[in-house]
Amino acid sequence: MKWGIACCLVSLVTFSFATFSPLPAYATPIDFEGLSDLEVVTTQFSGMGVTFTNATALTSGLSLNQFEFPPHSGTHVVFDNFGPITLTFSVPVQQVGGFFTYFAPLTLTAFDLGGSPVAVSLSIFTSNLALSGDPGSSPNEFLQVAHMGGISTLVISADPSGGSFTLDDLKVTPVPEPASLFLLGSVLSGILLQKWREKRKNRFTCAGDATIKLN
Repeated sequence: MKWGIACCLVSLVTFSFATFSPLPAYATPIDFEGLSDLEVVTTQFSGMGVTFTNATALTSGLSLNQFEFPPHSGTHVVFDNFGPITLTFSVPVQQVGGFFTYFAPLTLTAFDLGGSPVAVSLSIFTSNLALSGDPGSSPNEFLQVAHMGGISTLVISADPSGGSFTLDDLKVTPVPEPASLFLLGSVLSGILLQKWREKRKNRFTCAGDATIKLN
């Protein structure tokens, strides 16, 4: 009986790790290092669960003006080339955020799997360029959107024609899988049932001993 409980506990730990640990695809931020200068970004990060539209890489000292648009880390960023950047996730995610430098008001709009808007985030300033941004601003403002029901698409827009912001160190938090949550609940229920049966059997055993002594 104790062996059965031990096995259930091992299963519980296994399912808890699989359910609540970040998925490997999102273990680290996407920092865009390794891309070439002016490389169009589309499916380079599909293995990490995300594809891009209207995104192009820039490198400090080459096409990127790092004095106004300093990277948050490393030497590479992406910018909105020809229009708003769209991120499409292979599976819905719970939260998306990144570090932005912009010279036009920035809007992050998240959509669910059905295409309905579920969350919006707005930049604090009109411009946060390092040298000529609004008073009190600083480059690489962190903006994020979150939705417990899952985000399938994120649209990042400033100037409709593009060329108005840079993005660095994209951070993504996955949504726990419902199937894994169901399995976790089933394992927990099994443990409670096993303990209840053991307690019930012990109670009947004690009652039987008491009857023998009275006789």
